[in-house]
Amino acid sequence: MTVIETGVTAGAVLDLLERSRGVLLEACHSGTAAERYTCAHLAALRAGAALLAARTTPVPRSRPRSVWEVLPSVAPELTEWAAFFAASGRRRVALERGAGSVTARDADDLVRAGERFLELVRASLHLPCEAPVHAELAPLGHG
Repeated sequence: MTVIETGVTAGAVLDLLERSRGVLLEACHSGTAAERYTCAHLAALRAGAALLAARTTPVPRSRPRSVWEVLPSVAPELTEWAAFFAASGRRRVALERGAGSVTARDADDLVRAGERFLELVRASLHLPCEAPVHAELAPLGHG
């Protein structure tokens, strides 16, 4: 198995990317806007984690930092995406606590944004893009 410069196996990075895509597909078939939004954000989080795993070496005893906090220093070209997903993460937390709401449009937009982000991560790792998932967006029920 190939080992990326950081000591992380290529398989681990590819697994995160595959899981990201899987959660995007799950988002497409979610029954509510809140579920779709949450899944789409988690997919982006996994894609970002894959990029960090491929490009960074864990620092012993460093304080935990979010993917969105670290990403700009590792991939400056994705700084705006990091800010975008940091904001959507705060909204996701509110949804999970039952303290927020999201429209079907917002959820669908986040699926498309998550998919685009996954494509950018794959491209930055010199991996081919995969077939689009947003074509699988199923109509949402209420909620």
